[in-house]
Amino acid sequence: MVKISTSGLAKKRGRNGAELFKGLEMAGWITREQKGWSLTDQGRALGGEYKESAQYGRYIVWPEKIDIPDGQGEMNGSKYLSATNVGEHYGFSNRRINAILSELGWIVKGLKGWEVTNQGKKQGGIQSENSKSGVPYVKWPEQILTSKSLQATIADLKGEKHAEPKPVEQCAESFREKFPAKFRATDGHMVRSKAEMLIDNWLYMAELVHAYERKLPISEDVYSDFYVPAGRVYIEYWGYENDPKYLARKAKKQQIYQTEGLSLIELNDEDVMNLDDILPRVLLKHGVKVSF
Repeated sequence: MVKISTSGLAKKRGRNGAELFKGLEMAGWITREQKGWSLTDQGRALGGEYKESAQYGRYIVWPEKIDIPDGQGEMNGSKYLSATNVGEHYGFSNRRINAILSELGWIVKGLKGWEVTNQGKKQGGIQSENSKSGVPYVKWPEQILTSKSLQATIADLKGEKHAEPKPVEQCAESFREKFPAKFRATDGHMVRSKAEMLIDNWLYMAELVHAYERKLPISEDVYSDFYVPAGRVYIEYWGYENDPKYLARKAKKQQIYQTEGLSLIELNDEDVMNLDDILPRVLLKHGVKVSF
């Protein structure tokens, strides 16, 4: 399959290069990063990939015959879905779907309606608004229905079984076998260490809704230690600093959080001994107020 650069694609189709980049961004195929443009999961699924050039550095190429979006992020033959459409597919109301998408971190509640986040854009979400009321909402490419993160969340809410994916980290599976969840926290969560139990207990006593080992809202199967949906922030406790395999796993997860733009609070042993001082302060940075 012949693949050409985005600029080459624009020239070949007689399109303005800047407008094409904007269209690809609005369609959710690429996203702007500090160092340039990055592919989203949807962009990769459609055949986009990176190439390296000694002169230009990293750039994106596409299949030569790909259907490309216009300046509004639309594409001939594309089908975009509202939350109502997604809800009809899964048997949920549009309010329930928006709550789910918000928990995944793909949308956020604005003053008037729902707004797409950077994570939502990576899933192909496009910001739109009601033509009559002007209320903002987000529409999604039909491929959103095949998202593993969305499907797993829906299955959990319905109490249905779904295939348990293998973690992407090379040593994660052996780590879980080495450190089984045998510590019971106050809220009933079974966690893997005393430190995690102390963190879980602190979150519970602070009356903060939280999840343990929540899957990150990305295509890879990566799990956080804790997730606080009120601030869309993940918490990782780093222990076993003398274990080379654990350190490799830690570095890989840190890179994923940074690359995906996910909010992260990192705790070590010293922090765990001072949770009353540490967590209220760092959580507040993410808009989460603690009552004590």
